[in-house]
Amino acid sequence: MLIKIYSDAASQGNPGNSGAGLVILYDGQQIQRHHYLGNMSNHEAEFAAAIWAFQVLATLSSDTDTIMYYADSRIVIDSIHKRYAKHFSTQLAQLLHYYDRYHLIISTWIPEKQNRGAHQLAWQAIHHQD
Repeated sequence: MLIKIYSDAASQGNPGNSGAGLVILYDGQQIQRHHYLGNMSNHEAEFAAAIWAFQVLATLSSDTDTIMYYADSRIVIDSIHKRYAKHFSTQLAQLLHYYDRYHLIISTWIPEKQNRGAHQLAWQAIHHQD
């Protein structure tokens, strides 16, 4: 099965209250979720949002599914492609733990305007702190 997943983070300040947003499209369904991340920097929040997105995905999919992963964070997408993050190695290792369970993932950076759904959900998480 093909699954498309969009994640984003938002922070009020840097560091500041942060939230994650997630949109998953699969099998004719759309799942939208948001999650409060606590106080962290913008980059920490982007990694935390990606990790959380793959944790949620793991509950919905099998390792044989094809995953199209989209994020508007260059540092997250570049770190995945290089499998290296100078200042975020711990977060990247956590992300790759979930990421590597799949046979095929295509990770793509997209402009923020193409990630509005996940972005709005991330802001909801900050305002609702759930």
